[in-house]
Amino acid sequence: MNELTELRIEPAAPVSHDRAEMIRVRGLVQGVGFRPNVWRLAHRHGLRGWVANDAEGVCIRACGSSDAVDDFVRALSLEAPPLARVDAIERASVEGLDDDTEFRIVASHTGEANNRIVRTGVVPDAASCAECVREVFDPFTRRYRYPFTNCTHCGPRLSIVDAIPYDRSATTMRAFTMCRACRAEYDDPDDRRFHAQPIACHVCGPRAWLERADGAPIAIDALTTLDAVDAVCSLLQRGQIVAIKSLGGFQLACDATNEMAVARLREKKHRDGKPFALMGRDLTVIRSCCVVTENDEALLQSAAGPIVIMDIVNAGVGACLGVAPSVAPGIATLGFMLPSTPLHHLALRRMNRPIVLTSGNRSDEPQCIDNAEARERLASIADYFLLHDRDIAHRVDDSVARVVHGTPRILRRSRGYAPVTMPLPEGFADAPSVLAMGAELKNTFCLLRGGHAIVSHHIGDLEEALTYSDYRRSVEQYLRLFEHEPQLVAVDLHAEYLSGKLGRASAEERAIPLAQVQHHHAHIAACMAENGLPLDTTPVIGIALDGLGMGDDGALWGGEFFLSDYRNCKRLATFKPVAMPGGEQAIHEPWRNTYAHLMAEMGWARFAMNYADLELCRFLEAKPRKLLDEMIAREVNSPLASSCGRLFDAVAAAAGVCRERARYEGQAAIEFEALVDRRALDEEDDSLAYPFAIPRLKGSNLPYVEPLAMWQALLGDLVLGTAVPVIAARFHKGLAIVIARMAEKLSRYESGEEAIMTVALSGGVFQNRILLEQVIQRLEANRFRVITHRQVPSNDGGLSLGQAVVAAARSLVK
Repeated sequence: MNELTELRIEPAAPVSHDRAEMIRVRGLVQGVGFRPNVWRLAHRHGLRGWVANDAEGVCIRACGSSDAVDDFVRALSLEAPPLARVDAIERASVEGLDDDTEFRIVASHTGEANNRIVRTGVVPDAASCAECVREVFDPFTRRYRYPFTNCTHCGPRLSIVDAIPYDRSATTMRAFTMCRACRAEYDDPDDRRFHAQPIACHVCGPRAWLERADGAPIAIDALTTLDAVDAVCSLLQRGQIVAIKSLGGFQLACDATNEMAVARLREKKHRDGKPFALMGRDLTVIRSCCVVTENDEALLQSAAGPIVIMDIVNAGVGACLGVAPSVAPGIATLGFMLPSTPLHHLALRRMNRPIVLTSGNRSDEPQCIDNAEARERLASIADYFLLHDRDIAHRVDDSVARVVHGTPRILRRSRGYAPVTMPLPEGFADAPSVLAMGAELKNTFCLLRGGHAIVSHHIGDLEEALTYSDYRRSVEQYLRLFEHEPQLVAVDLHAEYLSGKLGRASAEERAIPLAQVQHHHAHIAACMAENGLPLDTTPVIGIALDGLGMGDDGALWGGEFFLSDYRNCKRLATFKPVAMPGGEQAIHEPWRNTYAHLMAEMGWARFAMNYADLELCRFLEAKPRKLLDEMIAREVNSPLASSCGRLFDAVAAAAGVCRERARYEGQAAIEFEALVDRRALDEEDDSLAYPFAIPRLKGSNLPYVEPLAMWQALLGDLVLGTAVPVIAARFHKGLAIVIARMAEKLSRYESGEEAIMTVALSGGVFQNRILLEQVIQRLEANRFRVITHRQVPSNDGGLSLGQAVVAAARSLVK
């Protein structure tokens, strides 16, 4: 019998398949609830380690099985918090496994990050999230009717931050010590207020109160049974003007349906004619006034919460059900926003009609941000003040957006959008640190470093002394906030721009190079950058249409066609240069441009002989023609300008629109666009569109847009009594046709070369929705790829980005 021997196999020592990684997450990942989200994801995947903020973003040490770590890293992007934006995730294996059995959130790491490749972003202020709004109106929550309720998904960010990393001690909330209940939420990784730096409540946070502008006492009980914020609604309903301290500065409010209140606000604010922004309690209120598309609704309800420009509900100019005529005189659109803070939600709870909500300043000045400053500067405008005691670190205006050709486009980039860090296209990673100073009007500035750009919030027009002072202060704040040490300063060519003067002085003081960037090249480069064209892209046809910008030849340009890449910009064609009699005065008095154009095309004798019966002829005859003729002939304060913006002024004034004086920049063009007869635009044959020729300029031999035939057709329509809306439609269509023709002509600008089939559209004139849509449609019908602005304005608000990328590209020449 065979004996069976039992074989005993001792189990081998367990083999660990765990690994440890250091993971770097870059992007908008601070102040948005990213760390607690990492904590929750790590627990779900059974990992141990830690997560922390530092000056470059979020740093993670993760230990666990290979599959768990891989799944965790994928989830970091796919399940990021609502306000976060993940630009890059970098992974590196490290030696040693943690002995910890848990995953922890550890304190932020500080440190110099100036020379590192990618920096974290400071998140923009965000409109109240639905959950916080629900709490504010729920009487069973402890934040019932608390006007400063927020969480990691909403509330103040840029407006309160002084430094990074973004912690409470580096914000203006450091003045408020958290109560025990808020501290418990702040310390709980599973709470949506974990490390929400502006966290507060009735017990421990900022408070709001009401004051009369004349200093007299207020009987709140006579206004409301609730509180000071609710009293604002009663005051507005009674026709009062209230200055409200909001997120990024003061706002002035009145009942938008009360013509007397709106007119009084206009007079006191010195805002002559320019449309007011509006706020509606909800979409129902806004829909009673405007046609709200799905794209409009998405913009209104987004975290950015911009003012959205929309068509009025009855499609008539200057009229809307219930809205006072002087809210937006002469135009067919209104700019609406929804409440962006709990304070606004509470103040409008009982308001079933829209309110005017405009910046708290006199026209052209920066808005007030300090209580004492507001009491001094706004006392002659407002009847009451709604104040609070949370300081504002950065002045931040409301952003403005509009849906054009089915795409949301930012017209003014500020609250909700700035200072989002924008990844630049391929090739810019090794660029030096650039400070780009921006333009004179609608100013922003830009910081560029390590393949990313930060475009500032909207500053405004630097010609006003207080705005220029705010600009200088904001530049220093951003340099400090982002620890940005520029190695190169970029400015516009125009020697008299205040932004350029400051940039030149800064470059000299820092002993660093100065880059001068032509105005319209910067426009096109900004469009290229935001559309992701790489550094070494093949050139595009750039079409830049605006008011005025200094050209390479020292002349004033404003209707230009280029062959452009980031480093070079060759002028291929232009609009006809026409004198601006009176110089800057021609911007404010559009009839001067009409006269100059007519004299350039046909002279007075021919004009008077053929069109003596026109009211336009009688109007111009009464002007000091002899003086104007001498100024033009002698080139005295009458510079030539190839400006599309001035052409719009000239045509609008000829048609009787805003002829005598423009009360704000671009008024004539804006009102002329508003008059366009859509039926004539869409249904009339192209043969009725006003024609333009494309001859060549003497001397330079550049092709140019010649408007003689357009003027003859327009004046003929005036003789026939053609309705101004039809005239407006025919002009817009004719201009779009010649722009597309010019692009087609230039696409093979040198015989034998492959056609250039990408066209970049930029400049403030392209904020005209009719023109932009017409040009895009006609170019695309000719198989062009058309790139346009979305993230930064096509006007001078986007110029700083263009300056920065041009300067960076030139510094990277091989």
